[in-house]
Amino acid sequence: MADQQNPNAVKTAQTTFSILEELKERNGATVTDLTDAFDLSKSSIHNYLTTLEDDGYVMKDGNTYEVGLRLLDLGGHARHRERLYDIAKDEVDELAAETGELANLLVEQHGKGVYLHRAHGDDAVKTDSYIGQRVYLHNTALGNAILAHLPRARVEAIIDQHGMPATTENTISDRDELFSHLEQVREEGVAFDDEARLKGLRCVAVPIVNNNDTVEGAISVSGPTSRFQNERFREELPEKLKSVANVIELNITYT
Repeated sequence: MADQQNPNAVKTAQTTFSILEELKERNGATVTDLTDAFDLSKSSIHNYLTTLEDDGYVMKDGNTYEVGLRLLDLGGHARHRERLYDIAKDEVDELAAETGELANLLVEQHGKGVYLHRAHGDDAVKTDSYIGQRVYLHNTALGNAILAHLPRARVEAIIDQHGMPATTENTISDRDELFSHLEQVREEGVAFDDEARLKGLRCVAVPIVNNNDTVEGAISVSGPTSRFQNERFREELPEKLKSVANVIELNITYT
């Protein structure tokens, strides 16, 4: 389901960001590619790209335009303004080192999850995720840990806006089933992703909840199903994550 459009949105600005998103999704595109994707003439697309290139937001390689590194400057600035990043970063790094796996820190913005930090242990697997990536909340342990601590009306609004697409056969794509699952996550204080977003990958996540019982984000550990089994998957990693989350929550309160 596409994001709902704001009737007060400035069309030119909206198109500019849509072009940047298209360049990201295509991993680079030509003027012709973008003309086919948008209801605009080649000259109009070229004007947008030239403006973005002049300001460093787009780079040109031959006939192909790509997202420029100036956007990394904006993203880096946004991340460092997040108080949770400064408080949780070292704890997530230590979590990765101790488990040997991939550790993650995620927050919710505009109904999607955004990776604020990721740390790789010695045995960590490579995945398609990266810092700054926006992901659905319904098909990840991190997202479920956050959704479980949001008001039901807010979760309903997120589903209405972004939908519940199935990315694997294990994805929960039914609304009632999701709310039943979120109730269990809330009661147990831990969320499990059993190949719900990526085949072969499991994940354990817990929420970060501040002193006002507001969820700030979530942390997780991810790894291959071959290593995430039985007691380690269901008991050891959840307890470790809860311990780390407790430290972060205390630091949020008293820093």
